[in-house]
Order: sequence, then structure tokens, then C-alpha cells
Amino acid sequence: QVQLVESGGGLVQAGGSLRLSCAASGTIFRINTMGWYRQAPGKQRELVAAITSGDSTNYADSVKGRFTISRDNAKNTVYLQMNSLKPEDTAVYYCNVNRVGVPYWGQGTQVTVSS
Repeated sequence: QVQLVESGGGLVQAGGSLRLSCAASGTIFRINTMGWYRQAPGKQRELVAAITSGDSTNYADSVKGRFTISRDNAKNTVYLQMNSLKPEDTAVYYCNVNRVGVPYWGQGTQVTVSS
């Protein structure tokens, strides 16, 4: 089992920045991809960004150039630096890791961007 603890969400004005963190614990060896998803009210959960164990990254088109995903394998932590935030970025952000084909999810952290 893998446990994920997220932090860093909050309320920010448009144009501002936030940094999300997600620390993994438990059976953490052989974790491959780590990533962030988000879900806005009335919408489906969508991929925001992901990073593999080889540091290959993938971003949603809507966040390219504004968000940066990174990971610290020594700390078993994945980060999401969010700059130039827009009201449409408002959502619950969920950390996700994949370990030998099994996905694990964090509890979610609210990000609210005011206009």
C-alpha cells in the first residue's frame, strides 16, 4: 500500500502562484509515474501533469508554460509549481502515483483562484 499526503493548496488571486507537494509513504519502491489531476465542480477529473521515474514529463495543454512538475526521489515527494494562475484553474487537485500498474490517490487539496 502507498499513502499520499498532499499540501500547499489555498486561495490565491489570479496571476499568483502556489506550490503543491505530495509525499508518498508505505510500500514506495517501484513507484513509476507520479502526477497531479484536478477536478472542478461538475467536471470530470483530468490530468494536469505527470512525471516518470526517468523524469519525463507530460502536461495538459491548458497548463503548459505555467505549471512545472518535479519529483525528489530521496524524499518520495512530487511537486507542482503553479504560476500565472487563472480562475479556471480552480479545482480540487489530487496527487496520483502508479506502482506496478496500481494507481494510488491522495485525499485532494483545494485550489481556488479569485479573479
